[in-house]
Amino acid sequence: MLYNLFSSIHSLEIFKYISSRSCLAAFTAFFISIFFGHWFIKKLRVLKVGEDTTKKDSEELKRMHFDKKNTPTMGGIIVIISILISTLLWCNIYNEYVLLLMFTLIWFGVLGFIDDYIKLTQKNVPGLTDVSKLLFQSALGLILGLILYFHFTKFTWGTQLAIPFIKDFKPDVGPFYILIAAFFVVGMSNAVNLTDGLDGLAIGCSIIAGIAFAVVAYISGRVDFSNYLRIPYIPGSGELSVFCAALAGGGLGFLWYNCFPAQVFMGDTGSLTLGGILGLIAIIVKQEVLMIIIGGVFVAEAVSVLMQVSFYKITKKRILRCAPLHHHFQFKGWPEAKITLRFWIVAALLAVFSFVLL
Repeated sequence: MLYNLFSSIHSLEIFKYISSRSCLAAFTAFFISIFFGHWFIKKLRVLKVGEDTTKKDSEELKRMHFDKKNTPTMGGIIVIISILISTLLWCNIYNEYVLLLMFTLIWFGVLGFIDDYIKLTQKNVPGLTDVSKLLFQSALGLILGLILYFHFTKFTWGTQLAIPFIKDFKPDVGPFYILIAAFFVVGMSNAVNLTDGLDGLAIGCSIIAGIAFAVVAYISGRVDFSNYLRIPYIPGSGELSVFCAALAGGGLGFLWYNCFPAQVFMGDTGSLTLGGILGLIAIIVKQEVLMIIIGGVFVAEAVSVLMQVSFYKITKKRILRCAPLHHHFQFKGWPEAKITLRFWIVAALLAVFSFVLL
């Protein structure tokens, strides 16, 4: 809204620049997250909306996380509101990619809220069933896949997949692009959800991924930069840098309260949403494969669960002491804060490495 207002005033041309608006979006989202978060956490405590650690599968995890019992949850609402308000203020809200991201933000936010609400209001119920959750995630993934498939067919690169570091190999997947897009949105949504098991872990890695994609989106939206790096030029995608900056700023504000020891948890409301929008951003900027690198921590967490479950079904033995991966290190005796910080370091290194692959 402010962007559309200022862009019509010639003397305020500074607000037309993506770099300026990205900084403003980050600071706006940060302060909204800080001030709204303080009030919201107090409200959650009054309403006794707290984490129920007794619903964990492992008795050892119940013991480890006993101190987290009754910590306010559903804090993902703080991140969602800060991103939405900042986006409405500083983004070009008529940009089709921004509209898709806001639609995705709300869809996953509502889905996560319902899941958390069921967990909190019904005893011995772990939220929505896996089938129900996957159904609603897949429905959105297919909708986004269809929209982007017909949108991208207007461009020369169309439904090609960009392979990092191998510029001349761009496989065209045709209509299968719809399923690939849905897979990335659903997969990243669940991967971030699985990562959200330690104080500050998921939100910290999401902030790093958001900053990385802010840079990638800016490059993809510049015809000179994209041609120089021989990556797809996506007209209008530069506006996603402002959205990513809002994500990073809102995430930092939430991390203020979510760092160890956490005053609030994001719950599925936040983790499903952050993963879904990160997956969608990767699809829009045509860097689906690069998402595997930038979101390497999320991918490793999801793969660790798949390997653990599959291997146990076949051999009745476990590869890890506990899955997802961060719990394995907890069982080895690593302090929670150390695990989180080391995962952040890995996420940052992977983000830097992704720029090398560009």
